[in-house]
Amino acid sequence: MSAFQLNGVPLLSRSVIDRAEPIRGDAQALKEGWADAKLLRVNRRGQVRLEDGVLLLEPALELSAEPSPAAVFLGVEDGIHLWAVRDPELEGTLTDLRALAGGAVDDRTAGLLSTAIALLNWHDKAGFHGADGTVTTSAKGGWSRVTESGYEEFPRIDPAVICLIHDGGDRALLARQHAWPESLFSLLAGFVEAGESLERCVEREMREEVGLDVREISYLGSQPWPFPRSLMLGFAAVADPEQPLVFSDGEIAEAAWFTRAQVREALAVGDWSKRGEGAQLLLPGSISIARTIIESWAALD
Repeated sequence: MSAFQLNGVPLLSRSVIDRAEPIRGDAQALKEGWADAKLLRVNRRGQVRLEDGVLLLEPALELSAEPSPAAVFLGVEDGIHLWAVRDPELEGTLTDLRALAGGAVDDRTAGLLSTAIALLNWHDKAGFHGADGTVTTSAKGGWSRVTESGYEEFPRIDPAVICLIHDGGDRALLARQHAWPESLFSLLAGFVEAGESLERCVEREMREEVGLDVREISYLGSQPWPFPRSLMLGFAAVADPEQPLVFSDGEIAEAAWFTRAQVREALAVGDWSKRGEGAQLLLPGSISIARTIIESWAALD
C-alpha cells in the first residue's frame, strides 16, 4: 500500500480564471479592455477587501485613465479584463488568502488571489536588473519587466518539494517547526537547489531535516504558493520507522510517527485554527497542499 494518489485538487490549484496569455503582449487590446476592466487592490500584507463576503473589485478607471504600469493583468472573466494593484493605504473590511481558506473559499477567489499576490510580490523585488543594477519597467500587463536596453525578465517562481513520509503501511511521519504551536504538525518541505532534480531534493531535504533515508519516491501533484512566490511540488516516500530521527538543520523542533487512525481523528477535528481546544494533534488547513496529501493518505484502507 505504499503508492497512493491525491483524492482531490489542492485548493490553490483550482483557478477558473482565463489567464488570456495572448492578450498580455497586445498593448492596444489591454488599453481597450481597461475601460470596462475591474481592479483588485492588495495591501503589503496580501490583504484585500470584501463586500458582503465577496471579493471586492472596483472599476479600473478609478486608478487611471489607461492601464497603469503598477497594475498586473490577471486574465479575463466574461469578457471583462481583471487587474490587480498594490495599495498600501487599503482600508475597509480586510482579509487575506490564509484567512479565507479557513472557510469555503471558491475557486475563482483562490485563483485570483494566488496570481495577484505572486505577481505583485515579484514586482516588489524586481525593480532593478540583477546583472547590472539598471532599472526595469513593467511590460506585457505585468508579466515581464524590461530594461532600457531591452533585456526582459519574467516572474520568478521558487520550486519547493513537500513530502509525506510513511512506512508503507499504517504510519506517517509528521513534524513541527519551532515557531508552531506544540500540537501542530505537518509535512516536511524544502526548496530545490541549483542543479538538483526534484527526487534528489526530496532525498536531501528529508535527510537534512529528520535524518531519514527515503525510497520509493512518487510525485503526487502541485500547488502555487504565493508566500512569496513559490510552487509546491507534492511527493510521498517510504522510510524505515526504526531509523533514528536526527534534526540536523535546526528547522524542526520535533517529529513523530502517527498511525492512520490518529491522523483521521485529527482531520475530523479541523485544522490549526482549533488550537486551544485541547487537541493532541492539529494539522494544516485547506490552503496548503499538505492537507490534501495527508487526507489522501489517511483515506487509504
